[in-house]
Amino acid sequence: MDMLQCRPFAVSGEEFVQKAGVDPVHGLSHAEARKRLEQYGPNQLQKTGGVSAWSILFEQFKNILLLILIGATILSAVLGHEVEAIAIAVIVLFAVLLGFIQEFRAQKSIEALRAMASPTATVIREGERMELAAKDLVPGDIVLLHAGDKVPADLRLIETHDLSTDEATLTGESLPVEKSTVVLGHDVPLAERNNMAYAGTSISTGRGFAVVSATAMHTEFGKIATMLAEVKEPPTPLQQNLDKMGATLAKAALLLVMIVAGIGVLRGEELVTMLLFAIALAVAVVPEALPAVVTISLAIGVQRMVRRHALIRRLPAVETLGCTSVICSDKTGTLTKDEMTARVILTSDGLYGLSGAGYEPEGSLTLDGKTVEWTPRIRDLLKAAALCSDACIVKGDEGWKVQGDPTEGALIVAARKAGLEMKELETAEPRIDEIPFSSERKRMTTLHTKEGKTVAYSKGAAEMVLASCTQEIGADGIRPLTPERKKVLEARIAELALKALRLIAVAEKSDTAKGHSEKDMTLLGIVGMIDPPRPEAKEAIETCKKAGIKVIMITGDNPLTAKAIATELGLLDGGKVLTGTELDAIDDESFAREVQHVDVYARVSPAHKLRVVGALQKLGHVVAMTGDGVNDAPALKKADIGVAMGITGTDVTKEAGAMTLMDDNFSSIVASVEEGRIIFGNIKKYLMYLLSSNIGEILIVGGSTLLGLPLPLTAVQLLTINLATDGLPALALAVDPPTHNVMTEKPRNAQTGIFSRSVVVLMLTGSIWSALVNLGFFWWMLSTGHSLGQAMTTTFLTLNFLEFAKAYAFRSGKDSIIQKPFGNRWLNLSVAVELLLLILIITVPFFHGVFQLSTIGMKEWIAAILLALSVIPVLELMKWRLRKMSS
Repeated sequence: MDMLQCRPFAVSGEEFVQKAGVDPVHGLSHAEARKRLEQYGPNQLQKTGGVSAWSILFEQFKNILLLILIGATILSAVLGHEVEAIAIAVIVLFAVLLGFIQEFRAQKSIEALRAMASPTATVIREGERMELAAKDLVPGDIVLLHAGDKVPADLRLIETHDLSTDEATLTGESLPVEKSTVVLGHDVPLAERNNMAYAGTSISTGRGFAVVSATAMHTEFGKIATMLAEVKEPPTPLQQNLDKMGATLAKAALLLVMIVAGIGVLRGEELVTMLLFAIALAVAVVPEALPAVVTISLAIGVQRMVRRHALIRRLPAVETLGCTSVICSDKTGTLTKDEMTARVILTSDGLYGLSGAGYEPEGSLTLDGKTVEWTPRIRDLLKAAALCSDACIVKGDEGWKVQGDPTEGALIVAARKAGLEMKELETAEPRIDEIPFSSERKRMTTLHTKEGKTVAYSKGAAEMVLASCTQEIGADGIRPLTPERKKVLEARIAELALKALRLIAVAEKSDTAKGHSEKDMTLLGIVGMIDPPRPEAKEAIETCKKAGIKVIMITGDNPLTAKAIATELGLLDGGKVLTGTELDAIDDESFAREVQHVDVYARVSPAHKLRVVGALQKLGHVVAMTGDGVNDAPALKKADIGVAMGITGTDVTKEAGAMTLMDDNFSSIVASVEEGRIIFGNIKKYLMYLLSSNIGEILIVGGSTLLGLPLPLTAVQLLTINLATDGLPALALAVDPPTHNVMTEKPRNAQTGIFSRSVVVLMLTGSIWSALVNLGFFWWMLSTGHSLGQAMTTTFLTLNFLEFAKAYAFRSGKDSIIQKPFGNRWLNLSVAVELLLLILIITVPFFHGVFQLSTIGMKEWIAAILLALSVIPVLELMKWRLRKMSS
């Protein structure tokens, strides 16, 4: 087979099918597909760049301060300070390994998450329609395409029905490209190959059949990928802000270092000693591990979200989730169970009931509470509804499920209950054309061959289909649909809608052409179905209310249906229900005043959704928007957080969204917001602790210099404290368990950032108290006759203890430490390890020379512990004061 070398657009569909060696009706056999998969490999782009472990390791040495520290190691060794050289070298090694492990784990986490987002494709193999992971496609596969799908490989189209594709990502063409099956010339440019669909593009409208012509690196996207190295993902906004903060700290620290070093030299200190100390102070001040810690915190949080059924496609979304103030949610499948079930059938004969639940095709027909036989008119209605559908029902290990739209699935299930098999219907009345569903028309029409003539079947929103009908089927045959009869039907529709039923009208027109098929139709009847609310959605909405998050239902359903579901969920809390028509009649200025008082939007179009999101954003809200259809993609892109449905959502929607709900459940959005708040809170805790420690070290050294005291710490001691602070305790704070009130606080202002007033006050309080305690103790030791070595050792011990105490105090910037003080087991473990190491360093004589320590007595140990613990009541008093000020 010479498929990959030929020009599929320059040969007819029939000729290409022959070249591909495939039966267009039955597709490839499973055996042939396996053979081709071995021959061509999986349908996925090869990794052209990526970040290897060696690259991550090499990146650690690009830190300028780390390079300076290495220089200090070499300088110490050359000048004969072997002990200092070895100690600094060990600290450098630990710093490099810590950064490497953090970034390597983050990279692996992100790669694993990307793998989970693999797209799928619908194919025909051995005559059966099935869904495959796109990577399992092979050249020659027959692929079915529908609006909203992402094209999984390069395809030669062999049948199209109003098919158009969005090729902006490949050719830059901003408008959808209409497709056909006509043969083109050999030299037609890529943008004009209208009989091809290319990997990476998406289906805008219509449907079609196609043959895979190229996969993986042989696709047009693959060819581009071979010419480009993989682009490194940019840092998140939070990381960029933190990088700027780190740079500012570095400049301030280096300025202070020069002052301290200059004063030290003027006071007679050795130049080498002051140089090493200056370098150690610079490294201690700048949190060089911060970007890696932020990345790993986000990645760990994202993994937790996966366990709660939310897949984050872009890490920055995690930051935004924490300050979400409005969630605009679809009704169907998100707030409800997405198990549409036909319950009633309204015809000219009366209102019939339909038993059964979910997608199990078993049930009976009832009238006035009594079981009755399936009438020819109802069978005709259900036949028309099934033929005018693209969904299908299949039985798997977990029971029956629908492939496609749940509403269409409910109609097909109802037809199966009446004994109608889809294959038999499609054989008897094959589809020859269609007018696809659109959000503007709110209906779908298909044309079929029946007894040598063309018949049109249409289904859609009851009021839209009813408006196009001039006749209806009655007991005595076709009769006019008078204005009086329409009013009766409209009243019944309103009555059923109040019961939260979704109403789909079905009509037909015999012996018609496509252009006239939706005019003067004959009404067959109306099917009422229900998608019951999810029990957990009601609880999640209540959680949102406590968290200060407004939930808005946006649906294309009848406003009465939407209101009934919203009321049952407790969502309609004194707010308004607004329809798309009413929204059109409101100017922007008036809508800006009304938007915060609307709880439900019904019968809306994509343009309406965009307007709602824009109005809320102008008022300063951070908006999350859910969606599943291709028409939801614009609103998802505009929203601060676009949330796509993982089960019912189209590939276009998933591409537009920042996150995907793997269970289509509203409660998973709320869980993700909670995780976002937890992650942001932990990064804030980490920063408060880390910067408070670093600023405290600067104040201690700067204060001793200005007071004319000797340096209270050596370079090695300062680096050791910095490693202990930046190490395990800080990382443990980055994975701190959530506080009990994480979902009872109001959403944070997205513009405020991390360094709010309370954060700065607590950070400086800890820093200043640390400096006062250590400088005071250092001065007292010297003034009471203790040696400089003992005073430095006691300062080293006190500062370490104080940092450990602050780690517990900074577990919350608001709540008291008394509330579960040891609730973070990782912090308990890290402090225990650090304490053990500290005790070994100070008590074992071997380490005295390495760390320039002296022997101290039990009194000094007790004094160091008590002074270090004094920071806890100081910070607790400040927290209490801040709580009083904010209340």
